[in-house]
Amino acid sequence: MSASPKPEPTAILRARAYARTHHLPSPSLLIDLPTVAAAYRALADAFPGAGILYAVKANAAPEVISALAELGSGFDVASVGEVERCLARGVPGRFLSYSNPVKKASDIAAAYRLGVRTFAFDNPRDLSHIARWAPGSNVFCRIAVSPPDAVMPFGGKFGCDPDAAPQLLADAAALGLRPLGITWHVGSQQCNPDAWDVGIAAAAKIALQLDSAGIPLPMINIGGGLPISYSPTPAFGNPALVEVLGQAVDASLNRHFGSRNRPRLVLEPGRAIVGPAGILRAEVVTVREGRAADLRRWVFLDVGRYNGLVETEREAIAYRLRTPGVTGPTGPVVLAGPTSDGDDVIYQRVQYELPLALAPGDVVEFLDAGAYTSSYSCASVNGLPALPTFCVEG
Repeated sequence: MSASPKPEPTAILRARAYARTHHLPSPSLLIDLPTVAAAYRALADAFPGAGILYAVKANAAPEVISALAELGSGFDVASVGEVERCLARGVPGRFLSYSNPVKKASDIAAAYRLGVRTFAFDNPRDLSHIARWAPGSNVFCRIAVSPPDAVMPFGGKFGCDPDAAPQLLADAAALGLRPLGITWHVGSQQCNPDAWDVGIAAAAKIALQLDSAGIPLPMINIGGGLPISYSPTPAFGNPALVEVLGQAVDASLNRHFGSRNRPRLVLEPGRAIVGPAGILRAEVVTVREGRAADLRRWVFLDVGRYNGLVETEREAIAYRLRTPGVTGPTGPVVLAGPTSDGDDVIYQRVQYELPLALAPGDVVEFLDAGAYTSSYSCASVNGLPALPTFCVEG
């Protein structure tokens, strides 16, 4: 892959100007808040009437939370720490959904004290803890589904068997909780727009069973997994990714629920909102010439798998790169991180080309890097700090 000669988007130019004037450390993540807002609005347009719960785990920057709260977003939280982050930015607890189905009883109680009234569960023990420590709360039952492969699948970690969900939700009602509906997750960076159909079909079957028992399910939560286009080729073969997905989900809901019995849709996007807004700026530490067995140059950066680029494990996410201010002929490279860990190699199989003139101190930008970079970076690996985040206003 090589840098595009086309004019750069305004958001990239805005981030570069911010970096110049603020003398940022390297590496740093810059989040363009106007891009966050635009992504949220695009989702709201593609899923009219849906409840949008931003997945805080994707990027928990306080400014991101505030920007989305101003637009009317709710929030998908996975820990008491994320609950507290949202409350600190003025988000009421009733706008939060504790969607992690694995949690301590003490965390349920703490979240309830802080005002959270919606929880997800996938097993009887968690359900009993919610009933005891968060009485009267709303609940979603998370089911396990088998969608098409995602870039980062969840495997069997979460979700009950769909056949077990009706009884669990009936038990929830008997325990004084309010069953809202079914939820599931199709895997992170799910690039098949029909992947959500299997969960919608299962949810419709479960809703029919419970309706006959007098237990309505007013909502359906299709989770997250919405993809973005890291490469120049869009994931759905269409620039309007969210429009394609919105149409596919709408058709699936009509097919399985019908137009009159449709529950209210809820979704939990993270990457789709904050991913395109992020530019990770790194510096070249050194460049080493290739060896006889592989002539590619090794470009060592001050960012790697442990301090920002965890999603390059298995080279699953291939970010677009820029080398501002360095042009000319290019050649193939291996990209590596700064630590002494031999696994801290960013890209070796994915083919990248960078300028031959690239030298220590030059900047390398990772585009669309707003999700799962700063929030998943480690501190103190080889004494390196966690990746700092800076938010850029319009």
